[in-house]
Amino acid sequence: MSTSSEASADILIVGASLGGVAAALAAVRRGRSVILTEETAWIGGQATTQGVPLDEHPWAEKYGITRSYAEFRQGVRDYYRQHYPLSRAARADPYLNPGAGWVSKLCFEPRVGLAVLHAMLAPHIAAGRLRIFTRHHPVSVSVSGDRIDAVTLRNTETGEDRLFTGRYVIDATELGDLLELGGVESVIGAESRDETGEPLAVEGPAQPHEQMVFTHIFALDHLPGENHVIDKPAGYDFWLKQTSHRGDYPKFTLPDLLAAKHDHFGRPVAADRYTASTWSFRRNLYKGNFEPGAFPSDVTVAIWPLNEYHLGVLCGVSPEERAKHLAAARELSLSAIYWLQTDAPNPGTGNTGYPGLRPRGDVFGTADGLAQAPYIRESRRIRAEFTVLEQHFRTDLDPTREGPVHYPDSVGLSGYRVDIHKPTAPGQPSITLAMHGKHWIQQIPLGALIPVRVENLLPACKNLGVTHVMNGAFRIHATEWNIGEAAGSLAAFCLDRGESPRGVRNRPALLGDFLQSLERQGIEREWRKMAPASSYHSHHKNELGDEDRFYFGEAWRL
Repeated sequence: MSTSSEASADILIVGASLGGVAAALAAVRRGRSVILTEETAWIGGQATTQGVPLDEHPWAEKYGITRSYAEFRQGVRDYYRQHYPLSRAARADPYLNPGAGWVSKLCFEPRVGLAVLHAMLAPHIAAGRLRIFTRHHPVSVSVSGDRIDAVTLRNTETGEDRLFTGRYVIDATELGDLLELGGVESVIGAESRDETGEPLAVEGPAQPHEQMVFTHIFALDHLPGENHVIDKPAGYDFWLKQTSHRGDYPKFTLPDLLAAKHDHFGRPVAADRYTASTWSFRRNLYKGNFEPGAFPSDVTVAIWPLNEYHLGVLCGVSPEERAKHLAAARELSLSAIYWLQTDAPNPGTGNTGYPGLRPRGDVFGTADGLAQAPYIRESRRIRAEFTVLEQHFRTDLDPTREGPVHYPDSVGLSGYRVDIHKPTAPGQPSITLAMHGKHWIQQIPLGALIPVRVENLLPACKNLGVTHVMNGAFRIHATEWNIGEAAGSLAAFCLDRGESPRGVRNRPALLGDFLQSLERQGIEREWRKMAPASSYHSHHKNELGDEDRFYFGEAWRL
């Protein structure tokens, strides 16, 4: 491959994940020049290219998020008010949930999230402080001693390689790519309980290939009476025979997609209550929120057990094996679409299939209805100066029964439960459900952002110093944004002060100055109230006793 001229900035951010965007925004707002690269066509990671509606803790409307993340959320609502034909009731709702999904207080279309992120970055692009290179993926990292010198990225359209440099380099890739390419000390998969002492860690040796499943999301609308059945995927018969990794039942299991008779929990549908259906779980456009006739259908995205890919992992494998699993995950999702259209039980008709389900590739800027990139739940993680461990947050252990370990170097907050889909034992509930309420809400320690050796590299995604277990609580949107914002702020602060990240953390005066600067820019470092960690609605049964009284999915208001 040929290599073109070098591009350089104060800070090079590889990966325009949600954390990468937050890192870039923080750094340019502090006056630093930034290059932001991304291997897909869009910036925004799990909120846009992957298509994941916001997974958040229950207090996100009031506290526990950064000011810039709150600006992003408000920007999404403002975009709908400015550009969409909202109904009168929806327009008047200060807590507008465009998709009326019950996974989140704010479900929206990926393109809207993308537009808002671009708007937030636009002044800095215009000023020349920020340059964005999409469709570029890293292929090599040049290292001298304990410093990253340069990163070579390949343009996926032209095949041309280009050298990128920065005084600080931030890895905001979804899989921690720079850690592997640069030989940075790192961890993949599940650590041993002997190493971490965590109650949920695996017994015996570490299991590097024990990684969370990933999902290639797809978008659908539903047009009854029409036929949008896709061609039968080549792998359909294979996936049709597979057993679910969650239990002893078929991989393709979904009893009543549209809640014709029963909701997601098997309860009879009642006319006088919000129906928590599988369809509405991660719905990102609800036609009832708009003027009559504005949209022919709702739009939802599929992040269900039936399209979770469980036959291989993406970290610690050869490029060829990674590509094989990525392709297989796409085939699984296409097969899931075909099954829903043709063979899924349809209680509304008494027959099988929903031929009116239409894949909506336009939602993601693709041709086949699948997202531009798969939803990644777990990454390669740095060996950090400080590693976040499960026992720092257990509500049922004596040392932390009254509250979690306090991190004096906190650079932000994460309030999500430990969300790991793996069953506690074959046929048993997932770790997510079995451990609900047994972990406190969390802080993000600065030490978890600092590699044990390399001096000018910082993580800004799911690749910080947490264990496999605690990744289950640190992998969601608001937390990833906070991690990225802290990383971008730290790099800019280090450049201003002529000090290393390690020096900032270990020199009290510098640490105090940095933490104060975070507070001034709107990063909350301490929880206002202490509570067990949870999701927005924690899959219901465990959190709210009256989950039937929804207002457009906003159960948090009860």
